[in-house]
Amino acid sequence: MATVIPFSCVRPAADLAHTVAALPYDVYSGDEARDFVASHPRSFLAIDRPETAFPKGTDMYSAAVYEKAAELLNEWMQDGTFLTDSEHCYYLYELTMNGRTQTGIVACVSIDDYINGVVKKHENTRADKEEDRVRHVTACAAQTGPIFLAYRAREEIRTIVDTVKQTTPLYDFTSEDGIRHRVFRIADTAQIVALQSAFSGMNRIYIADGHHRAASAVRTGLKRREEDRLLGTHTGKEEYNYFLSVLFPDEELMIMDYNRVIKELNGFTEETFFEKVNEVFEVTELSGCTKPAAKGEFTMFFRDQWFLCKIKASDYAAVSSDPVASLDVSLLQNLLLDPVLGIKDPRTDKRIDFVGGIRGLSELERRCHTDCKVAFALYPTSIQELFDVADAGLLMPPKSTWFEPKLRSGLFLHQI
Repeated sequence: MATVIPFSCVRPAADLAHTVAALPYDVYSGDEARDFVASHPRSFLAIDRPETAFPKGTDMYSAAVYEKAAELLNEWMQDGTFLTDSEHCYYLYELTMNGRTQTGIVACVSIDDYINGVVKKHENTRADKEEDRVRHVTACAAQTGPIFLAYRAREEIRTIVDTVKQTTPLYDFTSEDGIRHRVFRIADTAQIVALQSAFSGMNRIYIADGHHRAASAVRTGLKRREEDRLLGTHTGKEEYNYFLSVLFPDEELMIMDYNRVIKELNGFTEETFFEKVNEVFEVTELSGCTKPAAKGEFTMFFRDQWFLCKIKASDYAAVSSDPVASLDVSLLQNLLLDPVLGIKDPRTDKRIDFVGGIRGLSELERRCHTDCKVAFALYPTSIQELFDVADAGLLMPPKSTWFEPKLRSGLFLHQI
């Protein structure tokens, strides 16, 4: 059963929330992060990416960089940028993008649920990225970016959410990218008890986004737990036993396409490569820039032309019962990228790059006009496919899902 509890939240002062709130640290390149912080010095990105306070070329993993994150956080807590709620509460976090709204419960989730498989994963983590967040959490003594979780919708939670959203929000602002953010506090005892009970009736909740943050929070908590056990002081109630999360109902979530761009053709001429593509897929020339319309289709941008590529029925039938192999990202990888282009491990191969669907198909065209030879636009993975893979205890290929809108960092902090 899922343990999802209220917590004492560190959060920005109401008049500063719009300034502090920042996109997740990992959606920026180094140069993008540096430029953004330079123009938005009170953005939480300054704490999430503290290397931006140092000269370009500074080792982003040096001890001084993590110490800077802690220093900035302490300064902002002292000068009133952040305040701490004395009560343990839940919060609602509502995001509206292009007229579509999703509302999550901000809470803390047990690290034991992660260890025991109640919190379901669908991605591997990279050791270097995980270690970075471990060091960041340790230096700040706080979890600064919430893990994006999903659950199968329940009427009793929906009723509470609708009731709370009739009250006055703590925050209500629209970020630079046009997304509206509203935050509400749930301090009513009866509502808190009802929410905790509703989540305790779930035996599965799912990581949608934030696998590295989740893994680092668990590692940090286990280390602190072992230290306290050696001292004989561990009680199981310490804040490090939980990680900061926002939990959304599946029915409200949107997954966008996560597309591929390829930098070279594995020694093939353009003509020979195109022949190989035609051997693998059913290929039709398109009249313009087009997204795939259904599962089992890709659109390919190659030699300044868009093509529709359909997976052959026999290839799809051969893997239809396998929740991982039947994913479109897997079929593209296993039918073309690996056997034709020689991309065995897309996590490490430098010839492939990934472009989130939020950037649009024009970004695929731009990449093919600069540093790439061919691009593939994919049909989005569904939330049900994500659940099926996680329920089977399996892992998706890298870069299978791109969730929008992105949760902002800096609105909710959990001290440990």
